[in-house]
Amino acid sequence: MTGIQQGSTPSTNLSYVSPAPDSPWGTYLAQLDRVLPYMGDLARWSGTLSRPKRVLIVDVPVQLDNGEIVHFEGYRVQHSLSRGPGKGGIRYHPAVTLEEVMALSAWMTVKNAAVNLPFGGAKGGIRLDPRRLSAKELERVTRRYTSEIGLIIGPQRDIPAPDVNTNAQVMAWMMDTYSVNVGATTTGVVTGKPVSLGGSLGRVKATGRGVYVTGREAMRRLKIPTEGARIALQGFGNVGANAAELFAREGCKIVAVQDHGGGVYNAQGLDVRALTEHVAAHGTVAGFSGGERLESEEFWDVEAEVLIPAALEGQITEARARRLRARLVLEAANGPTVPAADDILAARGVTVLPDVICNAGGVIVSYFEWVQDFSSFFWSESEINMRLDQIITGALKHIWATAERHAISLRTGAFVVACTRVLEARNERGLYP
Repeated sequence: MTGIQQGSTPSTNLSYVSPAPDSPWGTYLAQLDRVLPYMGDLARWSGTLSRPKRVLIVDVPVQLDNGEIVHFEGYRVQHSLSRGPGKGGIRYHPAVTLEEVMALSAWMTVKNAAVNLPFGGAKGGIRLDPRRLSAKELERVTRRYTSEIGLIIGPQRDIPAPDVNTNAQVMAWMMDTYSVNVGATTTGVVTGKPVSLGGSLGRVKATGRGVYVTGREAMRRLKIPTEGARIALQGFGNVGANAAELFAREGCKIVAVQDHGGGVYNAQGLDVRALTEHVAAHGTVAGFSGGERLESEEFWDVEAEVLIPAALEGQITEARARRLRARLVLEAANGPTVPAADDILAARGVTVLPDVICNAGGVIVSYFEWVQDFSSFFWSESEINMRLDQIITGALKHIWATAERHAISLRTGAFVVACTRVLEARNERGLYP
């Protein structure tokens, strides 16, 4: 495979003073600023939230199938370990940057604390396009990257999981590499593994299920009937497709879907199963015969009760926030709404269910997997789903009550709940030395 682009290395500026306001890290810091007035005496510890605890940048040299040596840049960021070991996914994407991974790790800190899991926040990634690598090349990249970050990960230190363009097979390679390097099979070093290697039942659909469960609860609170409710969905990967299936089963109509290849629209509702089969065959929703073509920006003009951004961060900009025609936004992606857009949506009366609770189903079941690996005792899928539903609905209830008590948005309410827990742990642990 000749001609693979290593890619230019973007700036890895670690300044925490003036990041671009519309960047992922700038978005996170803006969200954090809105929370500090509610922290009371704990605000003196806020600096531990505005900078990551540990940043590791690694070179990932790999020999391609044709013998060529290429280098990729990889990252693992541990934002906070105050409440437990780091927890967060690994993404493979050509646009991965250090600043993005920093923001994603911080959102994992908030997410884990918001649903009261005993984890801190971490995230990792490699800047590459996995579609341009063979399976063997991808395996070599994964194993080299795992070896490079092996000095800071572990079942009690930092537990990676799948994210964008990574899956159970990638986690199996990571687990095996780590195990070989430490001389013992260590299933708990990653989650999202195949079930045959200590993975958990229900993990593959967990994030999509969490979006559905929290979305259903939000719709009930907002008095939006599920039967016939129109949903516009951006992103039809694992999360988006599974959420769409569950909402359709509840009687909702998935009227529009957009992904990296294009968009499709059907006012009467798309056939989710047929669309899933089309994507499996063609890699995109584009060209699906069960609806009409939807141009990129037209997606944001679709009339629907619910909008689900399930792609990458920064999708709901100020301009798009003024246009979208939904009563409820369910953030299945991480950081899809920029802060200025949040304000516009609030002024328009649009409720935003933030990512840190809406898409927390995946990390909740990852926690279950981690616990099962330690005990070597595994639960049924019905038990997994029951426990997931209990934790995520309980967390949403607490966040909603907090937001109402302070007359703030659900996002700020979630951050208040989460940051209070993180800073209380930091305060109680103190500083050493």
